[in-house]
Amino acid sequence: MRALASSLRCFGARQPLGAVGAAIVAVLVATAVFAPALAPHGPKEAVFTPYLAPSPEFPFGTDHLGRDQLSRVIWGARLSLYVGLVSVVFGVTLGGLWGVVTGYFGGAGDNASQRIVDVLMALPPIILALSLMAALGQSMNNVVLALAILLAPTAARTLRALALSIKESPFVEAARAVGCSHWRVIVLHVLPNTLAAYIVLLTVNIAYAIVVEASLSFLGLGAPPDEPSWGAMLNAGAQAIEAAPWMFLFPGLAISLTVLGLNLVGDAIRDLTDPRLRGGLG
Repeated sequence: MRALASSLRCFGARQPLGAVGAAIVAVLVATAVFAPALAPHGPKEAVFTPYLAPSPEFPFGTDHLGRDQLSRVIWGARLSLYVGLVSVVFGVTLGGLWGVVTGYFGGAGDNASQRIVDVLMALPPIILALSLMAALGQSMNNVVLALAILLAPTAARTLRALALSIKESPFVEAARAVGCSHWRVIVLHVLPNTLAAYIVLLTVNIAYAIVVEASLSFLGLGAPPDEPSWGAMLNAGAQAIEAAPWMFLFPGLAISLTVLGLNLVGDAIRDLTDPRLRGGLG
């Protein structure tokens, strides 16, 4: 415990903005995990007067169907974290492995792979996401799948570039010289040296995935209408922004704070894992 506390103090001293981001992310995770205990009402419970302004009983007011906005924002944290984590883990992991393997072996397979990546990255992300959702249908699992497909090409391109550099390193050449197979070299030498970049991609892309999910839900192609998605709440709030501005305000703040916290953490991790920046800090 002392070592952990010392590490946290060191992190806070070297990366104060990262510590602020970590605190925001910790609150988000706690809210998502303990949503059933924290939310005063069910997220789909429409038993109150519509458009109630914020009050001690309803701190975030109620929406157009009489649902408690505070409860829906709290449950929305769980939905956003689920979509962000699962889609990013699948997309970045599979895309990263794709990039590392094709980059290491090179040849026609690598060229064909990069042309596919070029095509996917040439498409505007929101257009690609909308097209995937229109083809797959409206459900949370399809949102996760669409986001994973959206994130995979960037991860493939980034980690492929690292793999190209690592495979020419002296320690990789030494491993091949003593008879290690290509797959053994990839598992024991190439993949571990891409871990720092992989972690940064995970952290930054969770924020990106949350924003894209909110955008899809705002446009009516993300979460089903009854789910407590922050994007769907923004859509409902935009339609009643003059009569009930709190419907738009609180989900918007939740998205903004979440993205801010995740980006601050991602920047801090990047700074700590980049050898050039570590040298500058030392």
